[in-house]
Amino acid sequence: MKTTYLLLLTLILTLSLQTADAGENDARSVRSNGLSLVEVTAAVLANNPAIKEALRKWNAAKARIPQAAAWDDPRLGGDTLVHRFVNVPPNAFMDQSVSIEQVVPITGKNLTRARAAMAEAISAYEDVRRQQLDTIATARASFFRLANAYDQLDINRKNIDSLKQIADISRAKYEAGTQSAADVLVAETDESKLEEAQRDLERQLSDEESRLNQLMNRDAFAPLSMPRTASIQIPQLSPTSLRPLALTHRPEIKMAEAKIEVEKWKLQLARREWIPDPALIVKAQRYNDAGQAVSEVDAGVSFPLPWVNFRKYSAGVREAGENLGAAEHSLDRSQKEALRLLRDQLQKIETFHHHVELFRDKLVPQAQQAFEANRIAYESGKASFLDWITAQRVLRDIEATARMHLTDYQVAVAELEAIIGAQLYPLPVDRFEPKAERK
Repeated sequence: MKTTYLLLLTLILTLSLQTADAGENDARSVRSNGLSLVEVTAAVLANNPAIKEALRKWNAAKARIPQAAAWDDPRLGGDTLVHRFVNVPPNAFMDQSVSIEQVVPITGKNLTRARAAMAEAISAYEDVRRQQLDTIATARASFFRLANAYDQLDINRKNIDSLKQIADISRAKYEAGTQSAADVLVAETDESKLEEAQRDLERQLSDEESRLNQLMNRDAFAPLSMPRTASIQIPQLSPTSLRPLALTHRPEIKMAEAKIEVEKWKLQLARREWIPDPALIVKAQRYNDAGQAVSEVDAGVSFPLPWVNFRKYSAGVREAGENLGAAEHSLDRSQKEALRLLRDQLQKIETFHHHVELFRDKLVPQAQQAFEANRIAYESGKASFLDWITAQRVLRDIEATARMHLTDYQVAVAELEAIIGAQLYPLPVDRFEPKAERK
C-alpha cells in the first residue's frame, strides 16, 4: 500500500513539473523565428485540452482513494415522547433517548476498497499517458506535414520557374522559325497546372497550421512560424529491443494489469461480504420524572446476517470471479495487439525508409541528370521539345514524391512512440525527471 502511494506521488510530481516547464515556454516558442519540434511538443503538453481533461480525471480517481478507505459515517439518533394514551407511573417508561452508532470495519473491507481505488487511479494515470502519447504523435505528424507542405511549395515554385525558362526558350525558337507554337503552348499549359497545384499545396499548409494551433490550444487563425527543420534523431529500431518496451510501457497493457488488480481486490471484497462488520451502539435515556439529565446509559452491538441471503452473496463472488477472468483475458488480448501493432509499424517504417533511400540516392539524382542532359541537348538542337518537357515532368514528380516519402517515414516513427508507450527520442522536459526514476 505504501509502495502504491509512493508511485502515485512520484507520478504527480513528474507530471506537474512537465506541465509547469512547458507552460513557461510555450507562449514565446510559437512566436520564435522558426517553429521547432521541441517547442510544439512543449506547447501541446502544457495546453492541450484533451490532456488536461485526462489529468483532471486522474485527479478525480485519486480523490476516491481516501473516500474508499474511510469508515462509515456514525449515526446519531434521538426520540422523545409526544403523547401517552394510558396512565402509567412517571418512571415506568423512558420518555427521551439519544443514541450514537458506529460500524467498525474489523474485516478490512474499507482497506480493500481503497486498494481497488488505488489500482483504478493507476489506470486513470495510464489514460493520461495514452492521451499524451497520442496528442504528441499527432502534433509531431502535423509538424512534419507542415514542413513537407513548405518544401512541396518550394519544389513547385522551382518547377514553375523552370517552365517559364522553357517557355521563353521555346518562344525564342518559335520566333526564329525553328520551332512550332505548340511547344510554347505546352510549356505554358504545364506552368498553369503548377500554379493550380500551388493553391492546393497552400490549402494543405493552412490545414496543418490549423491542426497544430488546435493541438496547442491556440486560435485556429493564429500565425505560426515556418518549421526550422523537418529532421529528428532517429533511434535504432529493432524488434528485439522494442518488444519488451511495448509489453512493459504501453498504456493499454498497464491499464489491463491495473484492471486485474482492481478485480482481484473486488473478488476479495466479495468474499469478505460474508463476514459482517459489527456496529457499536451507545444509548442515553431519561425518565420523565427523574431529576437527572441522563437516567441510564446502555451499550450494545448489532450486525447484519448475510448468511440468510446465500444467493445474493454467492452470486457476488461469482460475478467478481468472472470479472477477474475477463480482465486476465483482456491483458492477453492487449499484449497480442501491442505486438501486432509493433510489427506492422516496423514494417511500415522499413518500407518508407527504403523509399527514402531509393529516391535520395538513385531516383532524384538520375532525374536531375536526365533533365540537365535533355536541356543541353534541346538547346543545341539534338533533342526534341517532348524529351525536354517529359524530363522536366519526371523530375518534378520524383522530387515531390521523395519529399512525401520522407514525411511518411518521419510520421511513422512518431506514431511508433505512441504505439510502444515509451520515448524513442527525448521530450523537452526530461531534465525534470526525478533522480530516483533514472536508476
